[in-house]
Amino acid sequence: QVQLVESGGGSVQPGGSLRLSCAASGLIFSMHTMGWYRLAPGKQRELVATITSRGNTNYGDSVKGRFTISRDNAKNAVYLQMNSLKPEDTAVYYCNADRVGRDRTRYVYWGQGTQVTVAS
Repeated sequence: QVQLVESGGGSVQPGGSLRLSCAASGLIFSMHTMGWYRLAPGKQRELVATITSRGNTNYGDSVKGRFTISRDNAKNAVYLQMNSLKPEDTAVYYCNADRVGRDRTRYVYWGQGTQVTVAS
């Protein structure tokens, strides 16, 4: 079975940094686009960043210039480096894996989420 496990969440002061990790198993990691999404109270789920198998990245407007997504295919892991954190970054962050099969069926998997709290 596919499993995505996030780690690295916690509490940090505004302006601080945090690094999230996501360890994947039960899938051919290199075939998937990986991503980070977040959900804050009273808000819709929001794209944070995605990275394709070959390293192409995409970021949500609110985090551009502050967050960096990366992956290590040899370790089946994806990371999110978060700098210059703001209170509005407070949310549960979810790891995501996404691919389209040979028959055009889409497969999407989610981790359990990790809490990030930015406050003084």
